[in-house]
Amino acid sequence: MPEDEEKEQGKIPTNLRLLVMLEEVAKAGVPVAPSALCDIMGLPKPTVHRLLQTAEEEGFLQRSLDGRSFGPGLRMRKLSINTLSSQRIRTERLRIMRDLAEEVGETCNLAAPGRDGMVYLDRVETHWPLRIQLPIGTQVPFHSTASGKMYLSSLPSKTLDRLLTSVELKRRTAKTLVTPDDLRAELGKTRARGFSVDNEEFMDGMTAVAVAICDHRGRLLTTLSIHAPKQRHEIDSLIAELPKLKEAAARLEQIVQE
Repeated sequence: MPEDEEKEQGKIPTNLRLLVMLEEVAKAGVPVAPSALCDIMGLPKPTVHRLLQTAEEEGFLQRSLDGRSFGPGLRMRKLSINTLSSQRIRTERLRIMRDLAEEVGETCNLAAPGRDGMVYLDRVETHWPLRIQLPIGTQVPFHSTASGKMYLSSLPSKTLDRLLTSVELKRRTAKTLVTPDDLRAELGKTRARGFSVDNEEFMDGMTAVAVAICDHRGRLLTTLSIHAPKQRHEIDSLIAELPKLKEAAARLEQIVQE
């Protein structure tokens, strides 16, 4: 059927179907089953399965832990990160992050969830000679970092359960939470208070707090955090900087929601 006739009948043009599928998976925010995509897109099951096979083979989608539903693959995650790192957006967000770093006097980081941990997209260093070296592109664990726990706290309970049964909660310090029950309890506190903490759980002598940066539907896109050596900030004194952190996060949300 010609493309213009497909449009008139409300169908998705052939050359747009794969893009629309990727858009729907990203929009869902959780792994999506083929049957759900059939309903959403109004396409026959064989067509949807062919599209999913192509997207999976090319790395744009990957199967979830259940082996049946699909979520963003490596190439799709890289695409989203590169989009968020476009020159105009990055210039604006670095300005906001520099303002925050100057106000707080500590390093601030922007991180996004990857498959196996949080990936640092941007950072602005403190002026202090004593600092924690975690360059852009570094991937850090979900369970032992403020940014990672902020992300985990945003997951639906079933998704979180699947993740906790498949990921090793590796001990990084004496304070790392290494049992699913302890981590779930901490994530419950995180959801209730709207911020997460790392009280020397990832690295001895380092504290951190993080908040979420969300899209227009309230879903976590990235996290904004500040971290510091314990010599300068115990966790309570870092939490006292939360109003500045939340204000910066709100400004960053305005950019990504425009």
